[in-house]
Amino acid sequence: MPELPEVETIRNYLRLGNGEHPSILGKIIKSAEVTWGRSVAFPTNDEFQGKITGQTILEIDRRGKFLIFHLSDNELLLHLRMSGDLFVREEGQPPDPYDRIIFHLGDGIELAFNDTRKFGRVWLVTDLEQVIGNLGPEPFDTALSEGIFYERLQSMKRQLKPLLLDQSFLAGLGNIYSDEALHMAHLHPLTRSNRLSLEQSGRLLECIRQVLQAGIHSHGASIDWVYRGGDFQNYFRAYGRKGLPCPECGEPIERIVVGQRSTHFCPTCQAKIE
Repeated sequence: MPELPEVETIRNYLRLGNGEHPSILGKIIKSAEVTWGRSVAFPTNDEFQGKITGQTILEIDRRGKFLIFHLSDNELLLHLRMSGDLFVREEGQPPDPYDRIIFHLGDGIELAFNDTRKFGRVWLVTDLEQVIGNLGPEPFDTALSEGIFYERLQSMKRQLKPLLLDQSFLAGLGNIYSDEALHMAHLHPLTRSNRLSLEQSGRLLECIRQVLQAGIHSHGASIDWVYRGGDFQNYFRAYGRKGLPCPECGEPIERIVVGQRSTHFCPTCQAKIE
């Protein structure tokens, strides 16, 4: 699943354009073609296609793993889930069989929401809180201080790995970057959050920010055919490295399943705090 760095990479791709296409900021949505009805979570398909027609794309933001298109009259939110992606291409090309929504933008270009596994969803709303009101703070939020993060960890009393995956606790982390941050911070994924000291909590927050920033710098990770071409996978410390030597101590990385999610850690560097 695309996590914060991958979603931020897509956001930049759409906002800034590249050598193959221009930025889509300022483009007018001439029409929207929904080819998989369940991709639209709200409103109905007919309302969605009617309301979005004629609206201008003013800006594109990110909140956690959500992309937010600020339109002239509404807010368009997209969550890519397991396999969603967005592509800008010349209009008139044969559609991909996995295109779920095609936004015709005029000027000879279109934006395709492509989603092989059909888990991705879009919303067209007037109030963002309707969709993202329960998200936790952004990892890079300057208001999220070491002390506040420590207090949040103390209040939860949950295992660290599932807690970091909980989007109501902290928005944007997924399986990859939580494993990477915990390894960098030398914290076992099953350690209870209330067992961390203030110093350990601050170190974890710092490591979360470091791995996310490194992921953004590398344009995300490309570990699956659904991800676009980043190279952060070349710098993994723990994730997906079962049996390979820990980059710090040389002991083999181990894999366990936590909350039905594959979890990688070093048993030596990440001793569990009892």
